[in-house]
Parts: sequence; structure tokens; C-alpha cells
Amino acid sequence: MSSNVMHVAKTGLNAQQARIQVISNNLANVNTTGFKRDRANFETLLYQTLRPAGAQTSEATEQTAPTTLGTGVRLVSTEKMYTQGSLTTTDNALDLAIDGKGFFQVLMPDGRIGYTRNGTFSQNADGVLTTSSGYVVQPEIQIPPEATSISISRDGIISVTLPDAVEAEEVGQLTLAQFANPRGLEPVGETFVVESTASGAPVVGNPVEDGMGALLQGTLETSNVNVVQELVDMIEAQRAYEINSRSISASDEMMSYLANNL
Repeated sequence: MSSNVMHVAKTGLNAQQARIQVISNNLANVNTTGFKRDRANFETLLYQTLRPAGAQTSEATEQTAPTTLGTGVRLVSTEKMYTQGSLTTTDNALDLAIDGKGFFQVLMPDGRIGYTRNGTFSQNADGVLTTSSGYVVQPEIQIPPEATSISISRDGIISVTLPDAVEAEEVGQLTLAQFANPRGLEPVGETFVVESTASGAPVVGNPVEDGMGALLQGTLETSNVNVVQELVDMIEAQRAYEINSRSISASDEMMSYLANNL
């Protein structure tokens, strides 16, 4: 029995270690543009049924509740919480934030399309719109090097003003992607997530249309990490870890007592 107690407590230690790692990652990315906090989800392990409900307790009565013993807990998943982060003004013409649903689409070096809420964009040597790491934003948009100003509308139309031109010239249309189950997207780092079988295929559309969010130029979306809540969760996980550790110590003391006195 005592060995079973140690096993149960060990699963508790592992679960709280995983939870603290998730919380630590959230806190580490509190200033990461477009970062979405993670949440650890747990589930119980199989139960040992010593006596089922309905078992005969006498000739005319039955047990009304089962006698079962739990065998611990395990991490079942981690999921990103896609609540809107705060919007901060930067006044940089190529900084974009999504106010609402949707993801920017970026061509990653391995050929996959990455999806991100980080709208810190810039231009490469050819004037193509890229991320800070140089990954090309999709659909590819080239901004003339001689452009004197860049304007991006709420619905994703990019216009530039050229020297000696009276009217702005449209050079491209930004689109956004949305998923039936965004929590099923797989994080791959650099604030990117990629499509998975759980997320479903991307639905691509123009900003403001079909439930997509609006684009805000000169603005960035900060992370949605609440530092106070994360610290509270960390203290709670630390206390749970200590209690599970004490369960192991108590079980060990009980086994030592039996060994020395029987």
C-alpha cells in the first residue's frame, strides 16, 4: 500500500513540475509581441476498483457507492489561450496588430506556412514585406524603395505614396487566416504556430470580412500574460508540489516504522 502511495505522489510531483514549466514559459514571454499564454490540462489516471457499486452488503442491501482508489494524475495537454492582448501604439508604419480573430501568414525556411499574431514587420533588400527574422509575409508584397509613405487600411490594403505622385498607389492586399480549432495549432517557436490535424485547414480571407479581425497600423499586440495571475498559479503549484513531497516522506516513515517494529 505504501508503495502505491509513493507512486501516486510521484505522479503529482511530475504534474506540478510540468505546470511550473508552463507558467515559467508564460512569464518568460510576458514581453513577447503576439505571445499567447499556455495552460496545462491534467486528468486522473485509472482507478483501482476494490468493490463496485451495487455489491451485496447483506442479504437485502447493496453498496450505494463504489470503493475505488485513484492511481494519480498525468498531463493530458497544453493549450494556448487566444484571448486578445493589449494594443500598444508604436507609430511605425510596418507594425501591425490584429484587433479580433485571425493570424498573419508567413513562409518559414522549411517551406511550411507559419501563423502568428506578431505583426513586427520590415522590408528586405528587395522591398518585400518580411518578419524581423526575414521570413516573407504571405501573400508576398513588394513595396517600392522610392515610396515616401506607406498606408495600411483596416481591411489590409497596402498603399504607397511615390515621389511627385498626387494619389497613393495600391501595391498589395494582406490576408488573414483563421481555424475551426485554433487551440489545436502546434507551436513551433518564434511565436509561430503551424496547422495540425486537430486545428483543421486554414480559412483565408481579407481583414474585417467573414469574422476576421481588423488591422491596426502603427500598433502591436502585446502578450496576453497576466503576471499577477501567473505568480498566484506558481505559488499554488509550489504548494501542491510540497504536499506531494510530504506524502512520499510520510509513506517512507510509515514503512520504516513497520520494518523496525514488526
